[in-house]
Amino acid sequence: MKTKLVLLLAICSLCFWSCKTANAPEEEITVYQPVSVTKTNPLKVFVHYMPWFENKTTNAGKWGYHWTMKNCNPDVIDSNGRRQIASHYYPLIGPYASSDQDLIEYHLLLMKYSGIDGILIDWYGQWTYNDSQSILINSNAIINACAKVGLEFAIVYEDRVIPNMMTATSTTDYVSLAVTDMNYINHTYFNKSNYIKIDGKPLLMVFGPDYITKPDDWTTILSVFPTKPCFMSLYGFTSKVGTANSGGEYLWPWGDNINVDVKYANKKNDPTFMGGAWPGFHDYYKEGGVGNTLFLDDYANGARWYELLKKAQDNSMKYLQLITWNDFGEGTMIEPTKEFGYSYLTKLQTFTASTLNQKQLESIYNMYNLRKQYKTDATKQKKLNQAFYYFVSMQDSKAIDILNEIK
Repeated sequence: MKTKLVLLLAICSLCFWSCKTANAPEEEITVYQPVSVTKTNPLKVFVHYMPWFENKTTNAGKWGYHWTMKNCNPDVIDSNGRRQIASHYYPLIGPYASSDQDLIEYHLLLMKYSGIDGILIDWYGQWTYNDSQSILINSNAIINACAKVGLEFAIVYEDRVIPNMMTATSTTDYVSLAVTDMNYINHTYFNKSNYIKIDGKPLLMVFGPDYITKPDDWTTILSVFPTKPCFMSLYGFTSKVGTANSGGEYLWPWGDNINVDVKYANKKNDPTFMGGAWPGFHDYYKEGGVGNTLFLDDYANGARWYELLKKAQDNSMKYLQLITWNDFGEGTMIEPTKEFGYSYLTKLQTFTASTLNQKQLESIYNMYNLRKQYKTDATKQKKLNQAFYYFVSMQDSKAIDILNEIK
């Protein structure tokens, strides 16, 4: 009798706790606001970003041009599990789509934990010609995520696509097309609190200019802004935008710009000058069937990267553009790759004088893989969402605990 009573009580207790667990409210995610990385190097560090990558899930069943160029097929996989892509280097996570939310989270968190302050978006306008529409969609997805991570952003305008837009819209009025783009930038981006400002003015960069090279045209184009932006062109291109319109120039690895000492020596001629650092340069254009090799800038096992970072600091730069986060076609990517690992980002952590290290970068990579591994598991995705908020609020140890629990 006593045994039966004990068994009955045990069953009742089990039922009670089962019911309590079943009816217990689901644990809520605690949303934390982003916290800035602590670093002692005062130089503002921005990174140039290419939002133009597509895979078969985002590009009507076809790989995007920037993975294929004319003759590569990412569906071809070698014995090491690597897809055939138009680059000498291979992303640590493999070829991706720029609009993938997991990818955006991965990239932005890596930037934050490397000491990067903001992202400079390579921007093709708001048109629907060729891949401009997908690039716009990708750009806006990335921009919308920046504030949640605690990163700033600005636009780098590609005026070289204007001739394509003239063909698509059957017009010869290239100024009006650029004005339309500027209006979009003004109303869509300039009003965001995390838009990069230099001396109180929104930063607007132009890659070149390449097509619109008359200062009077730029005077008309920029007149749409109620607040005059800090309008920056490539080094040596002020004459094409006009001194009155220019807010300064920036470095880029092309032609004689590989030797930056003269450029830094002349920086006092500009109201603002943005330094530049790149890891090396080894383009795939000839191999990809789309042109000739531009030039080669030796990576020197990471020495070139740190040399250029140091030159910016030695020349008292206030602003530095990292070139680039992910231009795999030109080999200037600093995001983690199979060839270089995390080396460029760990050197950047040292340069920005933060207390961070490779451990956090590896954990962010692990979170990306868990996102993909458990993409249909709502419970684990919710835990990963909490890990994200721990990461952005610099509670990385708590984020890592969640990742270890899931693994």
